[in-house]
Amino acid sequence: MHPLLASFPVTIEIPVQWGDMDAYGHVNNTVFFRYFESARMAYFERCGFTKSHIDERVGAILHSTSCRFRQPLFYPDTVEVGARVSKIEVDRFSMDYAVVSLGSGTVAAEGTAIIVSFDYKEGKKTAVPALVRQRVEELEAQFLHESTKSRKHE
Repeated sequence: MHPLLASFPVTIEIPVQWGDMDAYGHVNNTVFFRYFESARMAYFERCGFTKSHIDERVGAILHSTSCRFRQPLFYPDTVEVGARVSKIEVDRFSMDYAVVSLGSGTVAAEGTAIIVSFDYKEGKKTAVPALVRQRVEELEAQFLHESTKSRKHE
């Protein structure tokens, strides 16, 4: 894991594709939202939200998302994308993302999202499933514990 992503419990690596670039010669802004989506889905796999959708038809729906572009990305490069839950409520949670260029070692973008728990059978929002909530809390608590422990050894 890249040190700039030390506060993110879930990270993934994604190669920058030639086709991701636009007429200005850098990765198009829309691609960053795909990076966020890929990291979000990796997080959902880890916390059980994907399984909840398959088994119970209670899953996630994207309420809103934003991106702060900090540095352009170019081909060839690989990015590491981090995802974390910063706040969990009864029927939703907030996520943070960071995209790090492994080529330059800089943060290329930061993002946020609000994810709503959605009952796809009923067609309406619902409480975050108890097991998903528990796994998010465990994942974030375990990560915070490991992060704090590693900082003590620095």
